[in-house]
Amino acid sequence: MIDTARLPEYPGCYLYSDDAGTIIYVGKAKNLKKRVSSYFTKKDQDAKTRSLVTRIASVDVVVTDTETEAFLLENTLIKKHQPKYNIDLKDAKRYAWIELTREEYPRLVIARRAAGDGTFFGPFVSAAERDYVLNVAKKAFHLRTCKKLPKRPCLRRHMQSCCAPCTGTVSPEEYEKNVKKAALLLGGKSHELLDELKEEMAARSSAEDFERALVLRNEIAAIGHLADRQHVERRREYDQDVIAYQVTDGKVYLTAFNVERGSLANKEEFIFEAGEDFFEEFLVQYYSDREPPQELILGRETDPAIADFLSLKKGKHVGIIVPQRGEKRQLLDLAQKNLEIAFFRDTLKGAELGTALYMARPPSVIECFDISHLSGTAMVGSMVQFRDGKPDKSNYRRFKIRTVEGIDDFASIAEVVKRRYQRLLDEHAPFPDLVIIDGGKGQLSSARGALAGLGVTSQPVIAIAKREEEVYVPDTDLPLLLDKKSIALRYIEEIRDEAHRFAIVYHRLLRKKQVLT
Repeated sequence: MIDTARLPEYPGCYLYSDDAGTIIYVGKAKNLKKRVSSYFTKKDQDAKTRSLVTRIASVDVVVTDTETEAFLLENTLIKKHQPKYNIDLKDAKRYAWIELTREEYPRLVIARRAAGDGTFFGPFVSAAERDYVLNVAKKAFHLRTCKKLPKRPCLRRHMQSCCAPCTGTVSPEEYEKNVKKAALLLGGKSHELLDELKEEMAARSSAEDFERALVLRNEIAAIGHLADRQHVERRREYDQDVIAYQVTDGKVYLTAFNVERGSLANKEEFIFEAGEDFFEEFLVQYYSDREPPQELILGRETDPAIADFLSLKKGKHVGIIVPQRGEKRQLLDLAQKNLEIAFFRDTLKGAELGTALYMARPPSVIECFDISHLSGTAMVGSMVQFRDGKPDKSNYRRFKIRTVEGIDDFASIAEVVKRRYQRLLDEHAPFPDLVIIDGGKGQLSSARGALAGLGVTSQPVIAIAKREEEVYVPDTDLPLLLDKKSIALRYIEEIRDEAHRFAIVYHRLLRKKQVLT
């Protein structure tokens, strides 16, 4: 059974393998944990999916920065591994170029190859990426799509998706301006274009030309979406390897990305003892039985003799790059992110949470409380404990509410918190580093009141409210602003969800006993 609890809640691709280690399916996800989990929890699956699930022996994941990257990376991985359960598109054709035609009123069209008298942009490794960029350019700048200018406006004019040079309402000079903007966008100069458009929009607004300012605002919004473009699939005429590592407790944790002509083709992970010159030793061993790439992207400088060794092995020069910014730095950062998730995800969660809550040190032991009831009957409390980023089920606790009548979450929280920590005081047991309450300011106040009644005033306590996932801390009226995608907030949600699940399980158990009796 696949352990989905340890999967990251990031966008990316997942690769299912069978008992023989053969990749049988590649998929993409906005949230890897939720998507992979759904394969093993959904009951109304089609026959193909049911067959796939019975053959899954292991899962590997590649984290990406955005969902768009996951779509594009999936395409690359499917073509490389040709998994049995993915759709076979052997007969599909790939058009890799966008052409800006050389006409009186130029058009943007898809081209099979860069041949002709137009201006060509590409090649695009992914047809999906090409189509996305093409659609943005067409919609943003309202260029015509018809092969021959009609005598009267077509539907695109009425939908305001074409400036309709056929009607004479746009001058050749104005149309040429839009063509130049499209060329800047397709040429990869979107930042330069955005600056130009923002300046023009500000000028139009100042001149109270609000209709034109609105058009420019829509263009800016459309182009802004291209910031979500692929980082891991970049067209290159050469191969690259990207290597990131981290040394912890005398061990080296290392991730290697193999990028073939701009497409991420493989990911490998290694753990070995750290010794003197360990990195150079790894590089020699790693490339002893494989051809080095033309370019090696690393996080630090290495012995110059390594470059000579790799160049001799390849038969031509191998460049070693230590990037500080730009696309290559993004690739290195992505490799580092995958390394952290593969090896240090649990430690990373605690560190990020401690930083977000301004704690002196990362919380190692965290306890979370939740109350569950159905129309005020059979009210129960639950407490789960996480230790070093993982559930410690041996320290889960369940509570029947004893002193509260009816529906009163505040009083119920106060009761279970008091009972839990009175027990620890009596046993002279250590308190957790952090207490989390499922609820808002009221539940937080009740928990703190219960602790104060025990003489405990320095225990860190926070609360998380379900509706907006707002985190409340003591002595402040407003919630703490945490990024919705941050590791810290996701860790809090993970712990809260586990407490909620545990409470519901106990609640159902009690109700079942009531029915049986």
